[in-house]
Amino acid sequence: PNPNPDADGRPHAPHVIVGAAVEDDWVMMDAAGDLSYLKGWQAMGGRVQHPVRVLVLHGTLREKGFSKLLAYECARLLDVMGAEVRVFDPRGLPVRDPELSEDAKVVELRGLVEWSEGQVWCGSELHGNLCSVLKNQIDWIPLNTGSVRPTQGKSVAVLQVNGGSQSFNVVNQLRLLARWMRMQCVVNQSSVPKAWTEFGDDGRMKESSLRDRVVDVMEEFMKLTVVNREYADFFVDRFSERKEKKEKGRLLTQAEKEAEKVAAEKKAKANDDGAIQKSSGFGGDREGGLYFYHGYFAVKTGHKFTTQGQGISPARDIFPSD
Repeated sequence: PNPNPDADGRPHAPHVIVGAAVEDDWVMMDAAGDLSYLKGWQAMGGRVQHPVRVLVLHGTLREKGFSKLLAYECARLLDVMGAEVRVFDPRGLPVRDPELSEDAKVVELRGLVEWSEGQVWCGSELHGNLCSVLKNQIDWIPLNTGSVRPTQGKSVAVLQVNGGSQSFNVVNQLRLLARWMRMQCVVNQSSVPKAWTEFGDDGRMKESSLRDRVVDVMEEFMKLTVVNREYADFFVDRFSERKEKKEKGRLLTQAEKEAEKVAAEKKAKANDDGAIQKSSGFGGDREGGLYFYHGYFAVKTGHKFTTQGQGISPARDIFPSD
């Protein structure tokens, strides 16, 4: 059986297999029955009724790249737990360049990020670190879009595949990225060593303790997401942002904050320039002349003013400026 992007009429569902017998699908045979309790499960006092919305990202462009195969297995597990799953295909996504923000693949990815309530990141390790394909996708996800922070407060699970021995470099790096993007990361994680030995020719994961760990991670992720989505707005309700909304009427974009900062610096500089007033009878414009500057006397040396009397009372306390 081959993956079909629209196998059951859903968008972004390449993990769905057409024509596979139930007895040939380990997810259905080994996991579905045990995980079925999560279908429709809600947090105590839960108000959100729709299925959990999950975006799955992987780190390969190859047809049978192992991070993709692992991502598909995660998506199938989430399916049987009742989630609405969408898998993003990174092929065609340009290398991050702000000039390409309107590219169709960029718009598609950002739309899925905003739609999601939780995400699953499956990366592959290259040269001891996270490969560029997944990192590029994460780089395209903005910390904020206007006053909206598309990842803030959402849950995420991290997994990785290795070509050689087991490593945790990628999941550690993904945790750092998740924290930076203000996401709630599942405590559990999965690292699959020698991935080429853990998947069969059909692209399915072989039975092992490593496969069981993947099930564990997805089960914990599902529970966290169900609970977290109920209270995400409460968790990210911060004093600093309430203060900004009260003062500005809304959360400002980073560009607006930078513009305010530049304007404030210009105003301060203008005030500083105007604060240097020549004091009559103390040297005029000559070199070494004495000037009044921010409550201190300053000596003109070339084009600079050297503050005099540091550590003593301001000049206005010695010689009232009026």
